Amino acid sequence: MKRLSIIAILALTIFSACKKDYLETKPTNAVASASAFTTTSDALLVLNGIHRATYNRETQGDYGQPSMMIYMDMLGEDLVMNAVGNGWYNNEYKWLSHRNENSGLVSYAYRFYYGLLVNANLIIANIDNASGPQADKNYIKANALAYRAFCHYNLVQLFGKRYDKATAPNNQLGVPLMLTPTVDAQARETVEKIYTQINADIDAAIPLLTTARPNRSHFNVNVVRGLKARVALTQQNWAVAASEAAAARAGFSLMSNALYLDGFSDGYNSNPEWIWGIDHIDDQSGFFGAFHSYLSCNYNSTNIRTNPKSINKLIYDALPATDVRTKCWDKTGSAAAIVPAGGIRRPYMTQKFRLLGNPSTTSQGDVPYMRAAEMYLIEAEAKARNNDEAGARAALFTLVNNRNPSYVLSTNTGQALIDEIMLHRRVELWGEGFRFLDLKRLNLPLNRNGSNHTLALANLFDVPAGDKAWEFLIPRAELNANSKVVQNPL
Repeated sequence: MKRLSIIAILALTIFSACKKDYLETKPTNAVASASAFTTTSDALLVLNGIHRATYNRETQGDYGQPSMMIYMDMLGEDLVMNAVGNGWYNNEYKWLSHRNENSGLVSYAYRFYYGLLVNANLIIANIDNASGPQADKNYIKANALAYRAFCHYNLVQLFGKRYDKATAPNNQLGVPLMLTPTVDAQARETVEKIYTQINADIDAAIPLLTTARPNRSHFNVNVVRGLKARVALTQQNWAVAASEAAAARAGFSLMSNALYLDGFSDGYNSNPEWIWGIDHIDDQSGFFGAFHSYLSCNYNSTNIRTNPKSINKLIYDALPATDVRTKCWDKTGSAAAIVPAGGIRRPYMTQKFRLLGNPSTTSQGDVPYMRAAEMYLIEAEAKARNNDEAGARAALFTLVNNRNPSYVLSTNTGQALIDEIMLHRRVELWGEGFRFLDLKRLNLPLNRNGSNHTLALANLFDVPAGDKAWEFLIPRAELNANSKVVQNPL
């Protein structure tokens, strides 16, 4: 049976609209299918369509990778909901949606990443026959390979069991492996085979990336090395994670403290730390279906006014007042906190993501997918776990001293050093979509106890490490369309 009902929808949207001007370098919505791969200029439009699809609004709650970032932090313990609001993200926060095979979350996550995969595979299958400079072919193919790796990496983390280096080969069920532009039914491959292909695609992409990218929404060698560092961290390949993270941040400097407090909404062109991200330009408004519609402090929406998001007080209170990041949340929920008119205030409420103007009448804001700060944290964690504590302390110092000039080189060792690194990872990357995946890759439990979560809103405070609930259920629509796919434990 065909898998068209789930994974080909995005492919159809990318190929269905009118062709844009060949010289356009901003992400575009779609291109015409008839001439998609005649020339490298045509193929670049397909690639631009994939870039644009990473933040294209499908529904109010589903708008590409930025929505997946919020979902991942809703499932953690560091993002705190303060009210029911107008309903968005409540069931995700309660750990209900990803364990419901008919939910919008599991359907969207599956459809979104496999949709990108279909289009990446179309490029890989056709680009070698396009007319145009070989350097352009290499660049386009490398981006497609990187997207294929990125999508498989996200899918296997969500729908498969965690990778455990100690039990290699990891023969537990992963996800269907898509290497051709087909929508034919395929069975789930093992976690090991999925990661083998992810690494193969990354390694194939890196040497092809020899030309400059048109903008930061595209892959370049830094982004792909950053992706390689993420994958290696997940696979507990500590030496590779550390070296690739250092290579990924080459040429990117940490932002100043003043820029750190600038709201994370206009950093695409001006922030030296952003390695990869989106430029949410004026004619691509998501209105209520955009990252800043839910996680900014000042967009004038019902959700922001009635349900400002907070940080887990346990990690906030661990920071000294001299750390600039303390200013990204308002501990007291004071009258000085930035909120839209009529918005409620709550302790520890976010001020990290802020749109221009107050209240902001537009949800258009840039979103970072990868920052140099993350690479310092990967390097520090990987070195600490690989018994290079001096190297770990040095990488951590570079980042934290930038955020807090009073910070001195850590003297921690062993688990205390790892705990210090992870604290800064949790604070630094709050709201950027890492916490659920971090807990899963490290085989840690969910623990919301002692924080500012409330049971009425959170539904649960504890999920044991390794519990079946750490796996998303396969969408029912996929099971109905593909008899080769089996469901995760219910």
